[in-house]
Amino acid sequence: MTIIAVTGHMDLSESTVPLVQEELRSLLRKHQGELIGVTCLARGSDTLFAEAVIAAGGRLVVILPSRDYRQAKVKPDHAPTFDRLAAAADVVTMPHETANREAYEAANGELLKRADRLVAVWDGAPPSGKGGGTADTVELARTAGVPVDVIWPTGARRGV
Repeated sequence: MTIIAVTGHMDLSESTVPLVQEELRSLLRKHQGELIGVTCLARGSDTLFAEAVIAAGGRLVVILPSRDYRQAKVKPDHAPTFDRLAAAADVVTMPHETANREAYEAANGELLKRADRLVAVWDGAPPSGKGGGTADTVELARTAGVPVDVIWPTGARRGV
């Protein structure tokens, strides 16, 4: 059994989505049938990863940063996808009432505690200084000795 967690940008450009999907499928194909994917199920990279895990025959574990995460942070256009994927997962809710930086950092820590590897859909930009973002999670993983696979296909870019 391989447990792979994900971190990544939420704001992928429309043309980047299929590029990332293919890279994720290719990476996860190696673990077909023995895979657990751990995600916070945010829009963008997390959702693409969750769909690729299911396509590879894996199981999902969703780490919700806070009790109010679904209501406070999941936008109406993403809600049906979020709900469909969460229904197919084991859901763990962190002990935070509200979705904030502290809750995101705790959720990322929980992701890394559970992971054998981390997949980062990441453009390589340094941390923003706010904490809890993709670069911060990659840095935490590397410091903890968790292997990191960075995915940023040629031609990929972030949306506006």
